[in-house]
Amino acid sequence: MPFLVAVALAAVFTSGCAGPEEKLGRGVSNTFEPARMGEMRSSVEQTAIFESPSAAYTTGIIRGFDRTVARTAMGAYEVVTFPLPPYQPVLTSCVKPGPVYPESYKPGRISEGTFDTDTYMGFSGGDVAPFIPGSRFRVFDN
Repeated sequence: MPFLVAVALAAVFTSGCAGPEEKLGRGVSNTFEPARMGEMRSSVEQTAIFESPSAAYTTGIIRGFDRTVARTAMGAYEVVTFPLPPYQPVLTSCVKPGPVYPESYKPGRISEGTFDTDTYMGFSGGDVAPFIPGSRFRVFDN
C-alpha cells in the first residue's frame, strides 16, 4: 500500500499542470471583464458600424452589458472549477475564449524596462497606459 501511495503522489507531482493553469488564467481574465470593458466597447463599436450610429448607445450598450455578464459568469465558473477537467474553454458558442477588444484598437506591451531593451539609452516604445479603457497612446509606434 505505501508503494501505491508513493506512485500516486509521484504521478500527481510529475504530471503537467498546463491545463488547470490555463483555465485559471483565462477565468481570472474573464472575471475582470467589467473592469476592462472590452465587450462593452466592442459591442458599441460593432453596433454603430453594422446597424446605425444612433443604435450604438442603446442597443450596443445593452448587448455589451449582456456579453459582459456572460463573460464574467464564465470566468467565475472557470476559476471555481479550474482543478477539474475539461480544461478547454466552455460556452465558446456564446463568448470568445480570449479577451475581446474593439476592432479599432489592439493593445500591445506595456512600455517598461522588462520589455524594452534600450531603456538605458533613453529610448523605449509600446503602450503607455493600456490598463486605462480607451487608451491609445503609444510611444515610438511605427
